[in-house]
Amino acid sequence: MEFKKVVESRYSCKKFDGRPVEAAQLEAILEAGRLAPTAKNLQEQRIYVVQSDEGLAKIDAITRCRYGASTVIVVAYDKENVFTYPGGARDSGVEDASIVATHMLLAAADAGVDSCWVNLFDPAEAARELGLPENEEVLMLLDLGYAQEEAGPLKNHYSRKALSETVEYL
Repeated sequence: MEFKKVVESRYSCKKFDGRPVEAAQLEAILEAGRLAPTAKNLQEQRIYVVQSDEGLAKIDAITRCRYGASTVIVVAYDKENVFTYPGGARDSGVEDASIVATHMLLAAADAGVDSCWVNLFDPAEAARELGLPENEEVLMLLDLGYAQEEAGPLKNHYSRKALSETVEYL
């Protein structure tokens, strides 16, 4: 699909029909995340694919926002393998994991798979529930699947500010 069409047509699906994501589509989504740029190419992302009934029950225990998705990708990063910015005030973990997640979200749309970026959960609780290593921080959950027939974007989805409200030339 043309990139502009992917960006324009993608929305946060909140009603999945429960069908499993096809293996080839999932692999394409994961590969897009693997190819995402990271600071100093550290590739600190850690990706967990949750599809089992047991794993999905753990997701349901930490958030009400699975919306019936058959697959949830947990995007985390290794806090001990990040680039620290000059000045030491911040590091690249959140931004790099966000880039990876965004690549996968857009690749899902391109592959005909619906998605929803989920951030309504406690990251520390998610890491504990999923048994992740202490050096990893969970950034987000990415619901994946196929929309129910009546699903569609929220009413405010197409409401976008004009470029003049968000961009300034210096």
